[in-house]
Amino acid sequence: MTQCPCNRSKPKEGSWSEFCVGELWLFSGLQKEDLIELSKTLVRSSYEPGETVFRQGDRAESIFLIKSGRIRLSRVMENGTEVILDIRKPGDYLGEYILNDLEAEYPYPVTAWCMDKVLTCGFTKKSFEGMVLAYPHIGLTVIRNMAGRIANLTERIEALSQTHLEEKIYQVLLNVAKVHGRRGKEGAYYLEMPLTHEDLGFLVGAHRVSVTRIMKRLREAGRVTLDGKVLVVQGLENGAHH
Repeated sequence: MTQCPCNRSKPKEGSWSEFCVGELWLFSGLQKEDLIELSKTLVRSSYEPGETVFRQGDRAESIFLIKSGRIRLSRVMENGTEVILDIRKPGDYLGEYILNDLEAEYPYPVTAWCMDKVLTCGFTKKSFEGMVLAYPHIGLTVIRNMAGRIANLTERIEALSQTHLEEKIYQVLLNVAKVHGRRGKEGAYYLEMPLTHEDLGFLVGAHRVSVTRIMKRLREAGRVTLDGKVLVVQGLENGAHH
């Protein structure tokens, strides 16, 4: 976003973030004129050192960018002790999770304390809803970006799940080979008993198709091989783990 209005509040001294709310992934793809309209709906606030931006348990209703200053995040535990969790600096965001459900009410899980004079720029649920209603095409862009974000996160979760499943299947094969197979001189285990992909799926709680895909990956990685009808499983001591 060019000529960010926040620059009018830029302090003479101290850190400052040139990053703008309009550059948040949520608004990716908006035209310059749209970003100008967006900037009119943003809420800019300033806080003094020691002041709280929000307290643990307050209703979460804002997402904002720290333009200047530092914010300390702390949480009071059940035993009454206060734990410092993080220190946020200019360029960091707070409150993105309110976008998960604009209708629901979530409490802030932490307290945000200002360590310096702090300037923030962002929007409340109310101002965000007003902007979407006033500029439907901006709302459509936001929806597309959120859908893309969800798809990306889903792919990452699936990738992590596949990695976890690969380790799970390998460990099952290794354990079965140790109990029912024989150990070779080179540290590998030889399993002669038949163990189908369907059997493995039952043991690890996965679909046969997923097991087939994982077994291919294990063979490509050299963690398991087939010697005729004998399944050879490389032991952990041979560096088979990742």
